[in-house]
Amino acid sequence: QAQLRESGGGLVQAGGSLRLSCKAQRMILSTFSGADMEWYRQTPGNQRELVAQITSGRVTKYKDAVKGRFTISRDNGKRTVDLQLSSLKPEDTAVYYCHVPGPYNYWGQGTQVTVSS
Repeated sequence: QAQLRESGGGLVQAGGSLRLSCKAQRMILSTFSGADMEWYRQTPGNQRELVAQITSGRVTKYKDAVKGRFTISRDNGKRTVDLQLSSLKPEDTAVYYCHVPGPYNYWGQGTQVTVSS
């Protein structure tokens, strides 16, 4: 079964930037390139919320609160999907998860992003 591994989280001051990366392991190229990819985030006591999505055709969609600040991208050859976080705010603090939707429903283990004010 494929696994998703996120990296790049950390502690950053408000206004700063981070780049999260998600690597799909044991996922054949045709499956990865044909799949939509998503980034979610979750704070304690709350449900996971969709932050950004990139389709197999590279169409992107963002949660309103992050539009203009976050950018999702993918590299099919490397089987990675990245999320560039800029102009970070304390309310962006969360565990960020990579997700493959649809019949696969793969989730990564998450990476913590903490934004200090």
